[in-house]
Order: sequence, then C-alpha cells, then structure tokens
Amino acid sequence: MPHAPFPRTTLVIDTEVPTAPLRSRPSPTAPDLGSRDAAGDRHPGVAAIDGVVVTKAVEQRLAELFRAEATRWEAVDPSLRSLVEILADFVLGGGKRVRPLVVHLGFVDAGGDPGDARVTELGAAIELLHAFALLHDDVMDGSAMRRGRRSLHERLAVDHRDGHRLGESRRYGEGLAVLVGDLAFVYADRFVQEAPRDVREVWDELRVELTMGQFLDVDGAARGDRDPRRAAAVALYKSGRYTVERPLHLGAALAGRLDVLRSAYSAIGAPLGEAYQLRDDLLGALGDERVTGKPVGDDLREGKPTLLLAFAHARASAAQRALLSRVGRADLSRSEIEHLQEALVECGAVAAVEVEIGCRVDAALTALTSAPVTPAARDMLASLAAGAAWRDR
Repeated sequence: MPHAPFPRTTLVIDTEVPTAPLRSRPSPTAPDLGSRDAAGDRHPGVAAIDGVVVTKAVEQRLAELFRAEATRWEAVDPSLRSLVEILADFVLGGGKRVRPLVVHLGFVDAGGDPGDARVTELGAAIELLHAFALLHDDVMDGSAMRRGRRSLHERLAVDHRDGHRLGESRRYGEGLAVLVGDLAFVYADRFVQEAPRDVREVWDELRVELTMGQFLDVDGAARGDRDPRRAAAVALYKSGRYTVERPLHLGAALAGRLDVLRSAYSAIGAPLGEAYQLRDDLLGALGDERVTGKPVGDDLREGKPTLLLAFAHARASAAQRALLSRVGRADLSRSEIEHLQEALVECGAVAAVEVEIGCRVDAALTALTSAPVTPAARDMLASLAAGAAWRDR
C-alpha cells in the first residue's frame, strides 16, 4: 500500500462519533421553540431544540459521509482514503458547531419539524463550508496553529519532511491542505443540491459573500489598509454574514418562510455576526492562546485590516504610531507583540472596539424585541448574542 500522505485516523471512519460538547449557548436544556402551522400560528410545546442532540445529529451525518467516501475512494486507490480521513479528522476533531445550531434554530422557529432530516443535511453543509473557509484561511495567512494544535498545512509539511519525500515540504503541505478544503467545499454543495430553490439562492449568496470578505481581508493586509469602513466590511462579509444572518436565512428558507422572516433575521443576525468577528479580532491580538488554541499576535504579524488596528492608527501618539508601523511584519518578536498589545490598550483602541461590539449586540437585541419570532427563539438568540460577543475563544 502506498504511503499515506498523513497519519490515518480512526476518529470517525472506524468508530462511532463521540458527542462533542456544545460550547456555544444555549444549554442542552434550552426552552421549547414550538412550531407554527401554515398560517403562522405558534404551537408551543410541539418541538424543542436540544443543542447536544443537534450537534450529534450533524456529526453523525458527516461521519456517514466520510465513511462512505473513504470506502469508495479506497477502492480506487488506497492512498485516497487518507484524503477523506484528513478532512474527517479536521471537521470532527473540534469546533463549536455554532452555524448548524443557528440553521436549526431558524428552521424550527419558522415552523419546521426539528426531526426533519433536511435540516441536519443543511447543518452538515454549513459545517463543511466552515471547514473549507478555515483550511484556506490558514494557508493564506500562514497560520501555525488551529484549535490547539498545528494547523493542517503545517502538519502535512512535517509528514512530508519526515517521510523523506521529494519536493518542497511547505508547498506539499499547503497544496494538500487547499485540496482538503476544496473537498469540503464540494461535499458541502452535495448536501444542498436537492434543497428548495430559496435555500440554494441563499447558499450561493453566502459563498460569494464569504469569498469577497476573504479578498478584502487578504488584500487589505497586503496594502496595510487602516480604513475603518473597509475594516467593518471585512468583519461583515468575511464572517459576520455567514455566522448568524445567513444560517438563520437558510433555516427559514428550508421551512418555506424566508419571505416573512428575512428582514427580521437580518436585523438580528448581521450585527451579531459582526460582533462575533470583532471579538475574534480582539482575541487574535490579545487573547490567551491557551484558551483560543491559536497563537496570539498572528493578526499583528499579518497586518490584518481590523477595526482594532484602524482605531489604533486614528488614536495613537507619535511613539505608538512608530510602533504600529511594525504591524504586518512576519518577524515581529514576542517582545514587540507585547509592546503592541500595550499600545492597543493605552491608545484606547481596545476600548473602542468593545464599544462597537456592545453597540452591535444592542442593535441585535433591539431588533429582537419586535421580531416575529417565538419567545423561546428570542431567548436563545439573546443568549447567543452574549455568547458571541463576550466569549474567550
């Protein structure tokens, strides 16, 4: 058998998938969401969302896909099994599963049956799309860590080097990680192929927005862009829309009620997604890497076009501005990062971003008070708002 390009795992292919802890709110004892009939009337008590159950259902569906695909491609060439297993390990080896839960929430709140297999398929699709985005993002950013361990392209490069293979280890690792991301992207689409037209339209727009946001991020870093308006656009399109707003839209579309709930879900979901990304920016610059699982300071080495840096440049003193001119250099030392972190706090940029996060959460909660959603959905979205905005990882 040819040498596999990555150590094989039995995480999902040969064993039952473990139930991952649901790190995002709500708790497994979340209140009943109820459902609606065709006229839109609520029927409390018909169905409840259990976050752990939703997560497990999505993970089991993904495991089924990976098992089938590993077997299918192993028959073509034994080494191809390992490609599927690499993706399986990445997808099911960690993650919060926030987006599948939000899809499920939007679907049930719109009157969908929580036991409908289609919403599980849609949750699996968006989790695979998220994996695609992370894998490509890590390659583009040259990130060394993801979820507390070496990023995939780094691990693949080590495997290449340790296996004494031909060619450049870095290019091998990055190239194969991109292929794994591409595979996730294609599998995600397979789950959406038979979905209603409204679902596919939201799905297509979501993917375009994600690509546009990633471009703004990469291009903005290369140009040292510190325009706060551009930074806000990055926060909205790179993560904001596809974290809460579009997952809610997908759920509503699957339930056949997107026309009724689109505006309300946007008013709630867009600012929540932005708050999520702004918190991510703060964690990337100042978080505890033992908690986040990613090296703190990488965003400063990459010079990400964040609102944090935009505010810092607008507020910095001459001495602080000289220090900020080092942002974007890959050779930033630990000491320089610590001084930059101090400057970000002292100039008021961190406090300003905290205000922006609070404003977005307030906007979402204000929209939530008048939104045509069930009381239980209102409670869960409010809980999600707190969890997204003030999380520590």
